[in-house]
Amino acid sequence: MPAEQDNVQEKGKGTADQARISFDRFMSQKDTIKHKLSGVRHKIGVYSAKGGVGKTTVSVNLAYTLSAMGYKVGILDADIDCPNLSFFIGIDERIDTSKFPLVPLMKDGIKVASTSMVVDDMKKPIIWRGAIITKMLIDFFQNTDWGELDYLIVDLPPGTSDAPLTIMQLLDLDGFILVTTPQRIASVNAFRSGSMAKRLNVYLLGVIENRSSGSESEHTRELVRNLGTRLLGHIRESSAFDRLSDSGVVPVTTDSSVEHEYLAIADEITKDEPKPA
Repeated sequence: MPAEQDNVQEKGKGTADQARISFDRFMSQKDTIKHKLSGVRHKIGVYSAKGGVGKTTVSVNLAYTLSAMGYKVGILDADIDCPNLSFFIGIDERIDTSKFPLVPLMKDGIKVASTSMVVDDMKKPIIWRGAIITKMLIDFFQNTDWGELDYLIVDLPPGTSDAPLTIMQLLDLDGFILVTTPQRIASVNAFRSGSMAKRLNVYLLGVIENRSSGSESEHTRELVRNLGTRLLGHIRESSAFDRLSDSGVVPVTTDSSVEHEYLAIADEITKDEPKPA
């Protein structure tokens, strides 16, 4: 019996040691990322548990709006296995992966990085397991030279599991924006993602209703109320918006009504910030 107890104690000690080593490695990695991104003043995630609500279009148009206001801006497409950033900003260049640190591409004065800029053929599916996806995310945080930025907009992947969890745990986000649409199912899924982020102590900046009729739906109002946050604004559904996005033209750069909607949102986000010179 004593020998069996010794065995149990040794196994328990081994498990505890492994957990400590794993935790120490995680904290070391987090500190390294924090140091590497020390030139980025604000890191904002754009998020929803449901795909297809327009996170990428919100990320892109918000980034372009902030840039037009005079801020130094970058966009990271953190949806590793289904990246769409290149499509929405009309860019087909590739990031040089032959050396580190990686250097984001520059588009219209904005630094951009996405898996679509490092793979050879975006027509093929990216079939990667979680460990490889996590490594790619870490490369974008730790091994990419983002330089000096006022805002890094991070287009998070949908869901509430591995990839968004990795980002929220490793990256010190200043806050996140929740994207929803007027439908009830979108608000249900948005509530799940909002609850997850809040449990991880990531500050919720507010909610954007995309594809709106012009005033927020009852489901969006309920979502905002249940999460104890604010409505940052709504983006009207528009065939012109879709047509511009589909052609790789960022709507805020050519459509004054869309520009006005995003300016109102950007003003809410930056209202406590000193305006650029």
